[in-house]
Amino acid sequence: MPHGILRVYLGAAPGVGKTYDMLAEGQRRADRGTDVVIGFVEDYGRALTRKMAEGLETVPRRTMTYRGATFTEMDPDAVLARRPEVALVDELAHTNVPGSRHEKRWQDIEDLLDAGIDVISTVNIQHLESLNDVVEQITGIRQRETVPDDVVRRADQIEVVDMSAEALRRRMVHGNIYPPEKVEAALAHYFRAGNLTALREIALLWAADRVEEALQRYRQDHDIHKPWHTRERLLVALSGGPEGDTLIRRAKRIAARSAGGEFLAVHIQPSDGLTSASPHLLAHQRKLAEDLGGTFHTVTSDDPAQAILAFARKVNATQIVVGATRRSRLKRLVSRGLGELLIEGSGDDIDVYVVTHAEAAHGRWLRRRTRTPQNGTDAS
Repeated sequence: MPHGILRVYLGAAPGVGKTYDMLAEGQRRADRGTDVVIGFVEDYGRALTRKMAEGLETVPRRTMTYRGATFTEMDPDAVLARRPEVALVDELAHTNVPGSRHEKRWQDIEDLLDAGIDVISTVNIQHLESLNDVVEQITGIRQRETVPDDVVRRADQIEVVDMSAEALRRRMVHGNIYPPEKVEAALAHYFRAGNLTALREIALLWAADRVEEALQRYRQDHDIHKPWHTRERLLVALSGGPEGDTLIRRAKRIAARSAGGEFLAVHIQPSDGLTSASPHLLAHQRKLAEDLGGTFHTVTSDDPAQAILAFARKVNATQIVVGATRRSRLKRLVSRGLGELLIEGSGDDIDVYVVTHAEAAHGRWLRRRTRTPQNGTDAS
């Protein structure tokens, strides 16, 4: 039996329109003849959302009693018995009432997918487990209901429902999100413009990373090795020497000049394990790279130049940053340095920066450009 397809509508905050868009897609599919049912939808009294659900079959909920109170939950057994082609299941991160089939709704959804039923669901960015602490720092509110990032990341399709902070606050004022008695408090606290802007940025960046993962899989599946310059991505080649701090900071400044720019650091470890690199310096440089928002990688190879170039193409790097040589003048006369080998092997698709530093044997920094970076060409 083929596995069902999971589509998730991702939003930055309540009220952006995730449930509405999910229902609208259900209506479109039903109009095309697809067997669509509502497994669970929570409209929170929003008239437009309720109207969008009209005409779609709803599988009856399960009524449960817990600590003297009555609750209704999705009935996954009833949905499985109904066996629709598509089930609309709201609030992916929801925690079920004790005594339910599973603790979490996303686990119910996994059962539907395993049965070959396609599922369309919704989630807000603040409910992703890895972002829980970040959201609490921004909003001052800790989300009690979370979903593992991998559950959302494994979705076959992720659709971002985006709305500016100003537009969302207007929706709140017009009574399209919360009832009138809750509007003033919401605007003064969780729905402050700064909070909503920060949450929106987090949602867009998280989604962009998922797009990047999909692009990397596509390039691998289609055996594409030449970098695609979808964003500036700098690779810093670290020898383990004291110049590493300079290179990391330079790469960070260059990456920061480009929208969506990022950097990675890589150290090439000889296969015999013998190296002149300082473990203490490498540990420090790993921490520095990560503190500045980059990532640190180690590759084993006896050919540093080829290993760096291969890794650069694997991660779709657009630029390589390497330190100017610390070799003596005599050694430079009889053999080529790493920077020269990288320039020679980089072709026309990767730019190579050879950056001077206090430990270099000469005082100028060389650069070889094939493209002009955004916001200037210097690396000061």
